[in-house]
Amino acid sequence: MILETPYEMAFHVAKRFRSLRRAKKMTIKEVSERSGVPYSTLRRFESTGEISFLSFVKIVSVIGEDDQITRLLSDTVPGSIEEVIRGNHYR
Repeated sequence: MILETPYEMAFHVAKRFRSLRRAKKMTIKEVSERSGVPYSTLRRFESTGEISFLSFVKIVSVIGEDDQITRLLSDTVPGSIEEVIRGNHYR
């Protein structure tokens, strides 16, 4: 899937978050209480993709996916062309 605009990317991330949250059987209220991010902010995020980065980090951490953020902008570079082909960019 090629996403063309930042808005499309943000909306896609919000949909993915919602899927992960539901798969972990967590409600928006529970994520809100555990993260300290207001319920209304979570609702807005899941419907529009709009949220501050700090709030995003908090809610992603609550659902146990914080390693994804850590790897997002990792400065690790592939050691070989084989790693690039296999997609092993992280060591």
